[in-house]
This record gives sequence, structure tokens and C-alpha cells, in this order.
Amino acid sequence: MRTVLILVLAAFGAFSLYVMWEVGYVGIWQAGMASMGAWQVLLDLVITSLILLGFLWRDAKLAGRTVWPFALITLATGTFGPLLYLLLERGPSAAARPRAA
Repeated sequence: MRTVLILVLAAFGAFSLYVMWEVGYVGIWQAGMASMGAWQVLLDLVITSLILLGFLWRDAKLAGRTVWPFALITLATGTFGPLLYLLLERGPSAAARPRAA
């Protein structure tokens, strides 16, 4: 799993840097608002990021980890926050942790 996360983060990070170089941060948002179809994709990604933040928040609380850096990265860059959170996970996996009542 760790190898997959590293590969996804590296490939997506390289592509994102290229896109930022080509159109800039604002350009990415402008493209996401260029048409109704683009708005749908943008809103879908925003909603998904917020759902992921909820899962990160709960998992961090159960694991005794701080979630703020990953939340800020998620709000600014999208999936980089959750990818880094999973990559830097310590201790037993979330699936192995007891669930809170």
C-alpha cells in the first residue's frame, strides 16, 4: 500500500507541478469554472475533499494525531492532504484500530 501511495503522490505531484507551471494556481480554478460541466467536476472534488476531511479528522482523533496540517493542505491543494496523511501514518492501520462508540 505504501508503494502505491508513493507512486500516486509522485505521479500526481509531478503532473500538478506541470499544470501549475503552465496555468498557475488561479488558472486551475478558472478552468474549473469555465463551463457547467467543469463546475460539476469542481464541486464533486470539493465535496469529496470535505468528506475525506471528516474521515481524516475522525482517524486522527482515534490515533492521537494532529489533523490541522493535513486539513490545511487538503483545503489548499485537494488530495495531497489525504495522500500525505496516509503516507505518514504511524502505528496500527485505521482498519485495525478499535472503533469509538
